Amino acid sequence: MSGRRNAARSGRRARDGLAAATLRNVAAEANLAIGSIRHYFDGHDELIIFAAQELGRRISQRVRAHAEQIFANADNRAERRRLSEALLEEWLPLDGDRHRETVLRHTFTVAARTRAELSPHAEALRDTMIAIIHRVLTSARDQGGLSPEIDIGLETARLHALLDGLSLQGLTEPRHVRRVLRHHLDALPQTRHRG
Repeated sequence: MSGRRNAARSGRRARDGLAAATLRNVAAEANLAIGSIRHYFDGHDELIIFAAQELGRRISQRVRAHAEQIFANADNRAERRRLSEALLEEWLPLDGDRHRETVLRHTFTVAARTRAELSPHAEALRDTMIAIIHRVLTSARDQGGLSPEIDIGLETARLHALLDGLSLQGLTEPRHVRRVLRHHLDALPQTRHRG
């Protein structure tokens, strides 16, 4: 029962936004004395920046695991495609953890527009996402899955915008998110095989 109570409380905290992530609230959530939290963080901004960095680390760790599998299956085109989709889905709110991460990522991005100290960290999250998308598309082209004439820069920007939009839409209506991503990937210029 206490697990559900903690999950419900965490859900409420996520809905309350960054302002609710005070040192006192975080200490209460973790069942710690506030002094224990202050030992690691001088204030709210440090706590929020740490949360953004931890978010980036968690997503990157999962993405790296997918990337290793993609490179291990370099000769199997269908498996590379399936693994690439799974990698890109790490930015979509398809389960509880990714839903919470998506809320935090979008909340942090919006907050960074008005809080200059957060801006470099929001940019780092965005730049990491763009770099990984670029690498996935470049790898697919180099392995013969996408046309050699594909404009990798433009397709990276397009897929980044799609993932950002799908992640936001998926917070309230996740039903078609996977299907839309798959449809977009199917529409990328493929290598034509001569028969």
